[in-house]
Amino acid sequence: MIRRVALFMGVAALAGAWASLAHNRHNQLFHEHMAVHMTVVAVAAPMLAVALAGSSLDPFRRAAPWSPLVVSLIELVVVWAWHTPAMHHFARRSALALVAEQTTFLLSGFLLWIAVVGGEHVGRRGGGIIALLVTAMHMTLLGALLALSQRAFYPHESGAHLSSALKDQHLGGVIMLLAGGVTYLVGGLWMSWKLLRYRRL
Repeated sequence: MIRRVALFMGVAALAGAWASLAHNRHNQLFHEHMAVHMTVVAVAAPMLAVALAGSSLDPFRRAAPWSPLVVSLIELVVVWAWHTPAMHHFARRSALALVAEQTTFLLSGFLLWIAVVGGEHVGRRGGGIIALLVTAMHMTLLGALLALSQRAFYPHESGAHLSSALKDQHLGGVIMLLAGGVTYLVGGLWMSWKLLRYRRL
């Protein structure tokens, strides 16, 4: 039952995020684009991972070719790369680049969460906790950089007025701080509780 609910929530979140992106791709503000990004990696990805963990579609069900820490570093590179001004602008102006951006967001997010909650090896949980906390830290760092910077990194998203672009960027940074940092931090704390509970049994 839990898996079915998680699968429904994950697919629904993904469909809603990508539908809004497709509907307003060229005129979407930066904070709206950030909301889509956070929905993909912090809502859809963990829900899909919970739904598929332990199933035949779980890549870590029997073997673990990559540790959670390795996958967390892959997601770090993906997230920071697509938030450079040049790559972000490329994704907003090219349909193929947008598909690549959203696909890598989903895959890196899903692989991280499935590496943490999937598999059958209890020893993976310690690495999963560190991986989620590392991800929470770099999401928080990027969110703070966007929210506190006095420079508009994406002036093309809000027209000619740099002040409106900066406010838009600040709001996007706050969304990343709240949705990204908090989600991965809560995930790390949840995994810590599970590990402590297992050791007490």
